[in-house]
Amino acid sequence: MAQSPDPLDQLDDAVAAAAFRRLVRHLRHRHDAQNIDLMGLSGFCRNCLADWIRDAGYDGDKAEARELIHGMPQDEWKATRQTPATQEQLDRMEESLKKNRVD
Repeated sequence: MAQSPDPLDQLDDAVAAAAFRRLVRHLRHRHDAQNIDLMGLSGFCRNCLADWIRDAGYDGDKAEARELIHGMPQDEWKATRQTPATQEQLDRMEESLKKNRVD
């Protein structure tokens, strides 16, 4: 089997998992960083992370995955953390999503 040319694929799974958990905890703490702003800047958000863990084999459903990432049920997150999106934020998100690769 050929080795991947991407050094990231050689990163120890325990190290990668620790970094992922740190990222998620950072996003839980920084709830001022709205999902719409993350999408507008980087093309992904907390909900994307929840989808990605499901793609990677997490057995929970979409709601359970989002609760795991948000640290609370999504409805609670929306009620206590999420602010309404402006048209500017929505436009920035749309432009950002056009830059995403499909792997």
